[in-house]
Amino acid sequence: MPQGNYERALREMRGSDPDVSKATEWLLAASANADHRATYALGTWHLHGTHFKRNLRKAIPLIRTAADNDVLDAIYDLAVCYEKGAGVRRSLKRAAELYLKAALGGEKQSVYEIGRCYYHGLGVSRDRRIAEVWLHRAEQLGVTD
Repeated sequence: MPQGNYERALREMRGSDPDVSKATEWLLAASANADHRATYALGTWHLHGTHFKRNLRKAIPLIRTAADNDVLDAIYDLAVCYEKGAGVRRSLKRAAELYLKAALGGEKQSVYEIGRCYYHGLGVSRDRRIAEVWLHRAEQLGVTD
């Protein structure tokens, strides 16, 4: 089975002496072909300042595109950005909506985060009973904070 550009980039970056420029080319090509995992990878490199200088103006559109295409990690990262106001206008309501979407999709950390939102009333009405359900599930998944 032939490898796509995203897989090539992953293999390159997991090597002992990765060529970041080669991996970047492959990620850009994959992203241009609607591989939203690659779009997300590029977004996180800009978001966290990994391999590129940190640049939220570049990171947010990439992460948003990946999130809009159901990349669960991107949905989670975008929620964190909304909660902190990093590159977007701070909105606890939008953060909670995104945590919920990611949690329902199976993103484990988001299960804890939506529980935390309900526990403290962050972007949602405070409801300790709903919070306990989510936090208990997070604990079952091995996520404690």
